[in-house]
Amino acid sequence: MSPRSLVLGLGLALLAGCGEQRPSFEPEKVNAAPLGKGLPRGFLLGASTASHQVEGGNENDWARWERASFPDGTPHIHDRSVSGPATDSWNRFDEDVKLMKRLGSNAYRFSVEWSRLEPTPGAWDSEAAARYRQWAQALRAQGIEPLVTLYHFTLPTWVAESGGWENPATLDAFERFAGRVADLLGGEVDWWCTINEPNVLAVFGYMDGVWPPGKKDTKAMATVLAHLIEAHARAARQLRTHDLVDADGDGKATLVGLAHHVRVFQPASGSTTDIAVAGLTDEFFNESVPNALRTGRISLSVPGSVSLRREVPGLKGSLDYFGLNYYSRDHVRQDASPSFSHKYVPAGYDTNDLGWELYPEGLYLLLKRYAAFGLPLVVTENGMDDRSGERRPYYLRSHLYAVEQAVAAGADVRGYFHWSLIDNFEWAEGYAPRFGLFRVDRSSPELVRQDTPAVETFREAARNLGLTPTP
Repeated sequence: MSPRSLVLGLGLALLAGCGEQRPSFEPEKVNAAPLGKGLPRGFLLGASTASHQVEGGNENDWARWERASFPDGTPHIHDRSVSGPATDSWNRFDEDVKLMKRLGSNAYRFSVEWSRLEPTPGAWDSEAAARYRQWAQALRAQGIEPLVTLYHFTLPTWVAESGGWENPATLDAFERFAGRVADLLGGEVDWWCTINEPNVLAVFGYMDGVWPPGKKDTKAMATVLAHLIEAHARAARQLRTHDLVDADGDGKATLVGLAHHVRVFQPASGSTTDIAVAGLTDEFFNESVPNALRTGRISLSVPGSVSLRREVPGLKGSLDYFGLNYYSRDHVRQDASPSFSHKYVPAGYDTNDLGWELYPEGLYLLLKRYAAFGLPLVVTENGMDDRSGERRPYYLRSHLYAVEQAVAAGADVRGYFHWSLIDNFEWAEGYAPRFGLFRVDRSSPELVRQDTPAVETFREAARNLGLTPTP
């Protein structure tokens, strides 16, 4: 990609189209907007979770990682916790469904745990399978559309021990797994997400080395990202072959998507190097996966290290919707690191409790950008670490406002899923962050769920969308 195209591409990403009038994101404007009124009929309004983060009792590659340390003795998990019982949603799912009804949500995104269903190669845990089927049935019975993610960062230990996503054999194993899950849940599930954030897993696990398997190998990172993209294509084929039941009666038995983590990369200055590096970062992190999905060809390049290109059968046309996970904006300047860039938040900018910038306008810009993909869009994750709970109402309001502004500007957005329904185990950060609409009291044996102030904000949006929250 030429420097000129990098600059032009980044400019379009940041400005969402030259000459267009952009909506105001001033707090007075956001607070005055009738929340939810601008969302289209049939819009999915819900929350997201992931199996390892909420179920409890999982034994997989992440559980092993949590119990270990880096070579210098630093624990893998920042607050030194292990997932352990998590929020015990495996045993408290009915309780969590009541939370969804209290919100007024009409959809719920959750993942199935591969290590539970297939604890050893070829085995199938019928009890775990029955539990997941009961979950999908319970959601459907309550008028809540299930959106099921097949892979959300965790691998069975037997897959990890055989090389994980670096091993091409994992593609075969995952394809078989996808077909079995489609057989299991297809009668109740129409909305599917194959892979969650392949770009994040590849970077954190294989370039930065802060997630399992803890590698710092750019070539391995590219191999894994390519395999995850291909795994999506294979899973999509299995879902469409095995799930032939139209569970909600809309004429579509399977709607297949992928959840892609996107960020705004803002050049730290107007210098040519900062603009170019921000553009390169944007091209790799934001665009390599969508470009492959659009064209059917994987093209990954890291200057001086990796150049990987190949066609993937069935990749083109494998999506029915495109999922966006959006949280923040990074400011980028050139440096000598393996990624050639330093990402930071300037002093004085508004951030969440993990130090991520709060930038709702970025969601509007990226929805406008990916509307050009020509597919329906779903915000599959969006949320903030807010340990007091007091700032989340405005965060939720401002980001739903961003969705409504994108819809008004012509973007075909079909859903919004807040991350997350309840506080959970936040990967390398452990239990310190609080992302839940409902707080989980980990000091109580019952892991009591408690409303945060954002619950009422969500309920307001649900009512304005024509949904009916329970008291």
